[in-house]
Amino acid sequence: MAVIVILALVALFIGLRLYSVLGERTGHEQQPILKPADPARVEPRVTQPLAPQPATENPDDLAYVPLAGPGVRAMLAADPSFDVARFLEGAKSAYRLILESFWKGDLDTLKPHVDAHVYETFATAVEQRNKDKLSLDNRLVTIEQAVISEANLERTVALVTVRFEADIAAVTRNSEGQVVAGSLSDAVQTRDLWTFRRDLASRDPNWLLIETDEEA
Repeated sequence: MAVIVILALVALFIGLRLYSVLGERTGHEQQPILKPADPARVEPRVTQPLAPQPATENPDDLAYVPLAGPGVRAMLAADPSFDVARFLEGAKSAYRLILESFWKGDLDTLKPHVDAHVYETFATAVEQRNKDKLSLDNRLVTIEQAVISEANLERTVALVTVRFEADIAAVTRNSEGQVVAGSLSDAVQTRDLWTFRRDLASRDPNWLLIETDEEA
């Protein structure tokens, strides 16, 4: 009987010692493993590298894709006054002005902002539209994104391609004003690639549109 009592006391003593060691946090415990979130409730993440991110230390670095970086830096070295953010604001203004002028058939307003080849393309389209007695009643709803997708410097001549994502409501009307295509209530997202050119050695600060294309 005495042996049983002694064994019980020994077991109690060992139990108390284990508690004193295991019951305290030492700062080296393994962190709890978090259960993965329900995939249906995970918010989508933007993974497309072309999308400009919120500005941090240098907003200019986030206004172009990495592949355009060397070209942009070469322009900055050739012309320290070149400002990426200001350029993109100007590009968006030019995008709106050129499109709206083309839709209206206002070639005089459009002409100073494009080179001869681009002007000829727009003028031919306007001429054909007039022959067909059609008019465009388009609306540039919003420019969702404008980012430099390519940049090159050839001696002093800078070439910059801007990728525009925009929502456009497009309507084509006949000579009687009737809608023959499109809808103003249904905007379509467009992705355009416009290339601008400027001689950085020139005192003329304006950029000229030299090419337009649609992203595949």
